[in-house]
Amino acid sequence: MEPVKLIECPRDAWQGLPEFIPTEYKAEYLKELVLAGFKHIDAVSFVSPKHVKQMADSEEVMKRLNASLPAGVPPPEIIGIVVNEKGLERALATPGVTTIGYPYSISAYFRRANANMSRSESRALVEKLKKETAAAGRDLVIYISMAFGNPYDEPWGPEIVEETLEWLKDIRVRTVSLADTAGNASPELVGTLYNQVKNHVAGIELGVHLHSRPETKEAKVLAAYAAGCRRFDSALTGLGGCPFAGDELVGNLATESVLAALRTAGGDPGVRAERLARVIQMSDEIRRKYAHAPLPN
Repeated sequence: MEPVKLIECPRDAWQGLPEFIPTEYKAEYLKELVLAGFKHIDAVSFVSPKHVKQMADSEEVMKRLNASLPAGVPPPEIIGIVVNEKGLERALATPGVTTIGYPYSISAYFRRANANMSRSESRALVEKLKKETAAAGRDLVIYISMAFGNPYDEPWGPEIVEETLEWLKDIRVRTVSLADTAGNASPELVGTLYNQVKNHVAGIELGVHLHSRPETKEAKVLAAYAAGCRRFDSALTGLGGCPFAGDELVGNLATESVLAALRTAGGDPGVRAERLARVIQMSDEIRRKYAHAPLPN
């Protein structure tokens, strides 16, 4: 079995839910993920509570998580998402946040709608993030949003992704994830694009953050794995995803499905399915109480 890095993404699962999840429940959920063997967690974001109320308590969630981990349990990698310099300041001041994440959009419309930035402004922020995280001893992961195309009829092609990767390599970013933000990529496109751009990233750990309809989720994982990807983002029960996809069936890849697909392909993320019952139960409870959504089939 070949080692695979699996990043569990409760932050992406929760951020758009209509009802606020209590702080203590979020911290308990994150602790249960750690106890289940997850070593890499996209857990919190440091954005305006006016726009993402679900993440308004990120500092307190981290404080409670840090205090709750049993002695002898290695602390996980915790990714905190930021979209501006103020968020960076908050993230760097929060104990337990080991990695800063930033969504860099190659779609001008999506970038303007989400961060109100031009391309040059967004690139300047990435360069600042690289400098500040290095000085603080933190890691940095850049997500290339809309990497597999966009629903806005904007120009897109592998060459745009390649140029972005070359720029990131030049400024010494070492972890990048290709995001199928709107969930509109086919399994064939996932594999083809990854194969085409992977030679532009010597020295970069290149992963995928995929969204999908249920019927193509495992095929997308297998396509990326066959192309050489060994870093995958997912969320238990498939909760969450991009609200801009225009299809309520499009969501995060369900971790359970990712685990099953990777095992058939010979990949080992180091998480045992039998240890997931408690967190899956909690995720189902979040879906019922705070998302008002039915359980997946």
